[in-house]
Parts: sequence; structure tokens; C-alpha cells
Amino acid sequence: MIDAATVELEPVTGTRAACALTGKSRATLHRHRHPRPPLQGLRRPVVHPAALSAAEQAAVLAQLRSDRFIDKSPAQVWATLLDEGTYLCSISTMYRLLRGHGEVRERRRQATHPPRTKPELVATGPNRVWSWDATKLAGPFRGVYYTLLVMLDIFSRKAIHWTVVPGESRWIAKQFQIDAIAANNGIVPDYIHADNGGPMTSKPVAELLIDLNIIRSHSRPHVSNDNPYSEANFKTLKYCPAFPQRFASIGEAQRFCVAFFTYYNTVHRHSGIGLHTPATVHDGTAIEIRAARGAILTAAYAENPTRFRRPPTPPRLPTTAWINEPAKENINTEFVA
Repeated sequence: MIDAATVELEPVTGTRAACALTGKSRATLHRHRHPRPPLQGLRRPVVHPAALSAAEQAAVLAQLRSDRFIDKSPAQVWATLLDEGTYLCSISTMYRLLRGHGEVRERRRQATHPPRTKPELVATGPNRVWSWDATKLAGPFRGVYYTLLVMLDIFSRKAIHWTVVPGESRWIAKQFQIDAIAANNGIVPDYIHADNGGPMTSKPVAELLIDLNIIRSHSRPHVSNDNPYSEANFKTLKYCPAFPQRFASIGEAQRFCVAFFTYYNTVHRHSGIGLHTPATVHDGTAIEIRAARGAILTAAYAENPTRFRRPPTPPRLPTTAWINEPAKENINTEFVA
């Protein structure tokens, strides 16, 4: 329809005006009237008259592949030969020849990093796996920070020990391990997990854990999920409504942490441990508390069964906790009554 109208208007108004009136593209009209001729077979490669001959290309490649120049860039080869009075081709031509043979790559040895093993730790009870980390607390002025170190039991979620120090060091980290074990009545865990910070991987800490027969475990670099319990604890700390933006002194930071970790261990009901407090799960009294909860719920059901769809039960106590859950067949599940 548009083509016929364009043809009728074109003798009167001209091609441009006819296309504008009918909405026909002038380029499309020209392409339809003058189609390209079909290609007759494959195009023959166009060889520049100044291109190197096969013998010249072989001579250039022989120089680039020689023992003398095998570890040098084409620019260095070109400059060295030119200083010796020899010109074979341009630098770009050398690159083009190497690229055509798949030889343009980094010739120097590259730094290789062995793959890091993903930590897989399973705790079926308290004092099996501890996790510790450090976080910064803003001081009174910009650029002033205090360091909070916290040791957690991943099964009970209890903060075994914490301390606020002006800064981190390997000796502070070692003393922190000693104080954590003392705060746990001298009971040592099977594993202690930490990230890859300098104090965590320092020689004094490593030697101490070896002497105590504690197995070390470390997160992979830049993988925060490898230390989830410590990261979650720090978020709970810093999202606390009473958490200040800055602490006036290290003493104020210590007083705040005393109040927070006392509340966290003995008052805070943690959803990950059946809504018990970390302290009761750590010392085992959560079993009795759960039984008492069950008795109260049973009595409530007996009094008004129509208010429930089914007999209520208290949340289950944890059976296992892990860092990077291993395959199911590798987990030794020890159910708690």
C-alpha cells in the first residue's frame, strides 16, 4: 500500500516529499530498487603489497622465538636489533605475527595462590568449637578507635570472654586466649576458629594453641561467611538501641560491654538455641527449663484444648551447630532431650 502510494506521488512531488508523505524510508526504498548483487563464493583474502613474505615472517618469528629473545617483549627485541643495525619489521607487525600463532601472552611467571580449604566445623555440644574476632569501637574523636575482642561458643552462643583494648597485637591476642580459657573454668575447646588477621595467625597464638592441644581453624580470605557467629554477635551489639555512636573513653566502652554481654548471656533469648539464654545452654540447665516449659504448655492445653490446633511443645534445643555445614553423612547428630 505504501509502496504503491509512493510510486504514484513520486513523479509529482519528488522522491523525498513522497517518502515523507507516505512514511516510507528513503534508504529502504533505494535498497529495494537497487539490491546488492549476491556474493559469488568466498572473498579472496586481500594481501597488502607491502606485507612481509612468508620467508620474512619466518625470519621474524625465528628471532622472537630464539633463546636470546624468548623472554623479552617485541618492543625490546625491536630496539635491540635496531641498535645492532638490523630492521626486520615494526613492533606492531611483531605483535601481529605472534598473535596469529597464539603466542601473545604473559611470558613472565605469574603469582599463584593455592586454593584455600573451606573450614567445616561441627559442634554437637558446648566447648567443642569456639569462634573469636575483633571489631572497632569509635572513640571520642575522629580516627580514634578501641578494639573489642570477643570469644564465642558456637553451640551455646555464649560470649565466653571479651575485652576492650586500645589496639591489636599478637601478645594481646595470646593473652586473650589464656583469659578466655580461665573464664571458662579452665575447660579448653576442641577447636578455635578465627579469621586471617595478623594477631589471629601470629606465632605466639599458634604456639599456645599447640601446647593446649587445641586445633586451629581460619576463615578463607575475604569470606565473612566463614565466621558467621562472630559477625552476627557484632551486629547484635552495634544494632542495640543503647549502642552509642562514640565512646568518650575506653573505660566507658568497657562499662557498656559489661552491661551488654551480661544481658546477652543471661537475659537475651536466642532464636537459634530454642529461645533459651546462651548461659543456660552452655551450662546444660536449658534441658530442665525446656522440660518446665513443656509442663506448662501441657497444662494449658489440658485446660483449654480448643484454643490449640495441636498439643503445643516448646522449641527444640539445638543438636548441632556448624561453620559451613558439611555433608549430612559426616555429621554426628547427638539429640538433646
